[in-house]
Amino acid sequence: ENISDFSLNITDCAQVVVPEEVFFTVAAAGILENLLILIAVVRNKNLHLPMYFFICSLAISDMLGSLYKTLENIFIILCKMGYLTRHGDFEKKLDDAMDSMFILSLLGSIFSLLAIAADRYITIFYALRYHNIMTLRRAVVILAIIWAFCAGSSIAIALFSYEAATVIPFTVLFPLMMFFILCLYVHMFLLARSHAKKIASLPSSTIHHRANMKGAITLTIFLGVFLCCWAPFVLHILLARFCPHNPYCACYMSIFHVNGTLIMCNAIINPMIFAFRSPELRNTFKKMFYCSR
Repeated sequence: ENISDFSLNITDCAQVVVPEEVFFTVAAAGILENLLILIAVVRNKNLHLPMYFFICSLAISDMLGSLYKTLENIFIILCKMGYLTRHGDFEKKLDDAMDSMFILSLLGSIFSLLAIAADRYITIFYALRYHNIMTLRRAVVILAIIWAFCAGSSIAIALFSYEAATVIPFTVLFPLMMFFILCLYVHMFLLARSHAKKIASLPSSTIHHRANMKGAITLTIFLGVFLCCWAPFVLHILLARFCPHNPYCACYMSIFHVNGTLIMCNAIINPMIFAFRSPELRNTFKKMFYCSR
């Protein structure tokens, strides 16, 4: 709040405010769509595969992001109505809990994307050994480690968010992990063609390879959408910490609500990509809706 008030004094950029109705509508749509993904995977035994487990992990992260922005908006409304104060002990603990949820959502999304990328890499280049390398038990163990690490990191970062030593590693992790995933995808696409020629003589190898490449393309779309939706908000965190009094930084921070809306849009777009790119999910959705009718 102090940064926002000061920003108005040193820049001509007015604060861009997103209507509360838009916030709640986008957040509710994101939560419901990702909940449908989870229900579809649970109900369809054909989807009980490591790849879909990782997709469920990404869906949970998206739900947490939408839930965080919803609770934050409710918190702001209650403060404006006078039911809560901005500097009380209870409000501070509530704010720390919401910050922890936001960080958990971001870290969960990053590591879920990393797990999906690794799964696709194994599927393409170790196709004949995939089921021995990536079993359901190993996928569950990987997800347990990911979420345990993300939960611990989110609590630590939320408690010490005012320390530069905490903010810097957190913000550096985002581009570092994205760069690693991008390198993984580039490596996959560069070697996919030569690998396909080596296994072309095997039965059904062409169809299998096309399916795997389709999965890699889908996940590349996920990565692009994730960067577009989350990068502006991460940049806002950096600017708010290191140059809050700079007029140019203050002008960028005036679109804070727009950046928050982009996070929730990510939770809406991802399930649409799932449903559009996966015939098995589309069939499951159809059966679910027909049964409900």
